[in-house]
Amino acid sequence: MEELSTGCFRLAIPGGLAGHYRWAQLDDYANLKRENFLWKAPCSLELKARVSTKNLPGTWGFGFWNDPFTASQGLAGMARRLPALPNTAWFFYASAPNYLALQDDHPAQGFLAAFFSSPHLPAPLLAPGLLALPLLAWRPSARLLRRLASSLIVEDSALVEVDPTQWQTYRVELEPQSSRFYINSRLISEFPQAPRGALGLVIWIDNQYAAFAPDGRLKSGTLPNPPGWLEVDFNI
Repeated sequence: MEELSTGCFRLAIPGGLAGHYRWAQLDDYANLKRENFLWKAPCSLELKARVSTKNLPGTWGFGFWNDPFTASQGLAGMARRLPALPNTAWFFYASAPNYLALQDDHPAQGFLAAFFSSPHLPAPLLAPGLLALPLLAWRPSARLLRRLASSLIVEDSALVEVDPTQWQTYRVELEPQSSRFYINSRLISEFPQAPRGALGLVIWIDNQYAAFAPDGRLKSGTLPNPPGWLEVDFNI
């Protein structure tokens, strides 16, 4: 990550082949326990952003989330965390073969305004779910687990029709019972739910993909990518 000027940052990844994870990130939670993350509805994020290329392989975006998939034992200065259910509200770009929607009629690729809202379950209640992980290798049981997840986790998304290679002003606005997304002061999406609990600010670009498709096929990995960057400017 490079600070181009006060409040303006470039997150860049080099080009390369599949098999190597390339990632750049700006966040405010690396050394915090998840319950101590800094943001909770009502709150908002506003910034200007542009990306180097429209169709970069992998993902990039900015917004709020609870970093749900991180597991840390507190080594090397990191806070101790266990995996959690996702709570997220962000502008999110996902190239093929990403598929990150639990509802079959929601968009799962492209440039999205999206949110996930999940109940807070103590880690001991989530632990039995680890026993179900082998079932994800068998598609009939994976489809069943996907349906169960879709009944527990509220999510929605909408495609964003904008040129992301040009500077645009983005705003994510969270209230206890709503998530609103603006581009250039124009409301583009509003959902009658909001992520729950404490959230962290995250801005990133990477060459990763993850997919849990309706057919039950679970895939993840890295993609070959050209050099790419995401620039953000907080000087609104």
